[in-house]
Amino acid sequence: MMSEAPAQTSAPALAVDGLVVRYGGVTALRGLDLELGAGEIVGLIGPNGAGKSTTLHAIMGAVPAHAGEIRLAGKSLRGRAPEAIARSGIALVPEGRRIFAELTVDENLRLGLSGRRTRDGGEEAVERVHEMFPILRDFRRRHAGTLSGGQQQQLAIGRALVAAPDVLLLDEPSLGLAPKIVDVVFDALGEIRRRGISVLLVEQRAQRTVAFADRTYLLANGEVRLTLTPADAGDTDAMVHAYLS
Repeated sequence: MMSEAPAQTSAPALAVDGLVVRYGGVTALRGLDLELGAGEIVGLIGPNGAGKSTTLHAIMGAVPAHAGEIRLAGKSLRGRAPEAIARSGIALVPEGRRIFAELTVDENLRLGLSGRRTRDGGEEAVERVHEMFPILRDFRRRHAGTLSGGQQQQLAIGRALVAAPDVLLLDEPSLGLAPKIVDVVFDALGEIRRRGISVLLVEQRAQRTVAFADRTYLLANGEVRLTLTPADAGDTDAMVHAYLS
């Protein structure tokens, strides 16, 4: 009787294993492990200086890894240039949005097309972003510098999405936004998840992130101190202890 073949398992959308990052004599990440499945939203929370933004920058190749491995769908990204990593299927929305104020909304949005792996489907991608963020269609001829902070954040996310990434990295997307606009951003993240894009979300709103994400890693001093699920969103004592320990 023939035995059954072992089940085939696909690689995670993004895997970080034993990642070490140093700035001179200061170690910013100490053997960080995290995993992001296809279509998952995974949160990264923690105090200032915990290594959250460094994690995103290391994934994008903007800061070198001293040790460890970073894999996109099973393929190593170590040593690759940031532009090559972007064209492999990862997009970063940096803290502070970094839109080009002197360009129009439409010009900013179309800059994201340069990160696509194929020239086909660009117009459809722009249209899907307009459906998600109608304000970007309404204000497409305005200079981006005239937009409010919340509108600029929608533009920054939209610019990343037109590149058709498999993995989207977001660094503090709700920073400085009014509560109503924060709701718009989180609603958009829910739609992004429904479209099958994996999201690694660095956020200051710890409790909301834990409740929203499929899984959340709490970083402190460059290490994962807790892994939390939505069921843990009410356990503020554990989060506070991890923040302060």
